[in-house]
Amino acid sequence: MSVVLYVILAIVVVLLVAAVLAAISMFRRRELRRRFGGEYDRAVETAGGRRAGERELRARADRRRQLDITPLDPAAAARYRDEWTAVQARFVDAPAESVSQAHALVTTVMAERGYPVNDKDERASMLSVDHADVMDHYRAGMDVEDRWRRSGSANTEALRQAMQHYRDVFDRVVGETTSERGDVYPAETTARDERVRTTPARRRTAR
Repeated sequence: MSVVLYVILAIVVVLLVAAVLAAISMFRRRELRRRFGGEYDRAVETAGGRRAGERELRARADRRRQLDITPLDPAAAARYRDEWTAVQARFVDAPAESVSQAHALVTTVMAERGYPVNDKDERASMLSVDHADVMDHYRAGMDVEDRWRRSGSANTEALRQAMQHYRDVFDRVVGETTSERGDVYPAETTARDERVRTTPARRRTAR
C-alpha cells in the first residue's frame, strides 16, 4: 500500500472518529435538554458556557444516583397534606409567615424522602434532577421569600403567588399533581393592606 493510501486511510479514520464523537456529544446534549428542560439553559448561563454547564448537570445526576430517594407511604403523605391545609388556612391572617412555613414543609418532605436539605443550593440541584419542570416555581417562591426576609415587607399578591409556587413543588414531592387539588387561593386578599409589614418568622429551616 502506498504512502498516499495510508494518508487517505488515516484521514478517513480521523473523520469517522470525529463524526462518532460529535454524534455522541449531540446525543448527550439532547438527553440533558430532555431531562433538565429549562434547567439546561440556566446551568449553561450560570456556568459561563455550554461545556461547563453540561458538566454541572452530569455531576448533579451522578450525585443524585448516590442518594436513596424513596416515596412517602400513604399515611405520611396524608399527614403532610393535612399540614399543608393548615398552613394555607393561615395565609389570609399571616401571609408572609405562611409562605415561610410552606417552604419549611416542602423541605421536611424532601428530607423524609431522602433528599439533602441542609444546603439550599444542593437541595435545589437534587430536586432539579428529578423534577426539573417545577424548578421555576421553586426558585420564584424562594425569591419572594428572600425579598421579604431582607426587607421585612412584601407585596401580598407576590406572597400569594409564592404560596402557589411552593404548592406546585409540594404537590410534586408528596406525589400529588396540582390539577387534582384545584386552585384554593383567592385572586386577592383583603385582610391586610397591599403591603404587608411583619417580623420574619422565627422558623428558618427552609432557608
